[in-house]
Amino acid sequence: MMSVAQFITFLATAGVFAFIPGPAMLYAAAQTMAGGRRSGLMASLGLHLGGYAHIAAAAFGLSVLLAGVPVLYMGVKLCGAIYLVWLGISLFRSSSREGGAVELSPGSGSFLQSLTVEMLNPKTAMFYLAFLPQFISPDASVPVPLQFIILGTIVNLMFSAADLVAVMLAGLVMNRLRKSSSVQRWLQRIGGAVLVGLGVQLAVQRG
Repeated sequence: MMSVAQFITFLATAGVFAFIPGPAMLYAAAQTMAGGRRSGLMASLGLHLGGYAHIAAAAFGLSVLLAGVPVLYMGVKLCGAIYLVWLGISLFRSSSREGGAVELSPGSGSFLQSLTVEMLNPKTAMFYLAFLPQFISPDASVPVPLQFIILGTIVNLMFSAADLVAVMLAGLVMNRLRKSSSVQRWLQRIGGAVLVGLGVQLAVQRG
């Protein structure tokens, strides 16, 4: 496979991509603000496991189909965008009810929602398809699909580490501010606004 120098370059580049604040970190933070630290952690787990679907798709060539059929790519992207907007609106609606009961479950609900969000994000598939081949050698003794899976797993773990940092920081802020029901409702609204914003960004963003 790659040399030590190439592997260090791979780790450094992946780390830059992972820890620059992006949609996944904002999403995990929004889930934390809306439903607490447990909700954020479950959201991070859902994003992490969803990432493996894209890694497998890249390893076995399915992402090429997504990249080569614009209508399919656009359809998946719009489904993901609509789902994010729907989650954000659900938070707004729950924050308007008496007591501000959180509709997004802090347990399995947050996990399943996040798994769905990640699997419906074609930009993740395109990232793995564009980034990983730069560090894969067809002449190596390790089969190409296995190289995709190994390197993709490393990248996915680094992205999840960044998501966990976002969850912890959002949790600290939330614990300081969440002292009344009115503050709790505003935190839900902020989380909902972030989700709606991410959905709109995904829908209108090119490529």
